[in-house]
Amino acid sequence: MKKLAIAAIVLGLTGCAVQRFDVRPETQNAPTHDNSQTFWVYGIGQSVDIDAAKVCGNASNVQRVETQMTAGNVGLTILTLGIYSPRQVRVYCTR
Repeated sequence: MKKLAIAAIVLGLTGCAVQRFDVRPETQNAPTHDNSQTFWVYGIGQSVDIDAAKVCGNASNVQRVETQMTAGNVGLTILTLGIYSPRQVRVYCTR
């Protein structure tokens, strides 16, 4: 039971990480594109490209792009010892 409590505390301390790029700091809409990306071995040397202009139809329609490691993503990364590291990517478009 003590080990489970310690694991829960460690997971809680890891928190989340969000990288956000605001092109137009306007009122926020629901994400137009919300997808999970798969990375292996902490994502070292890996990249997945998202063309925000293509998602929004035009570069002038892009409002925000963000990536996030949620608590669930962190939990999966810890459980797999970093072998599997998922991340969320979201693209917000102006209406």
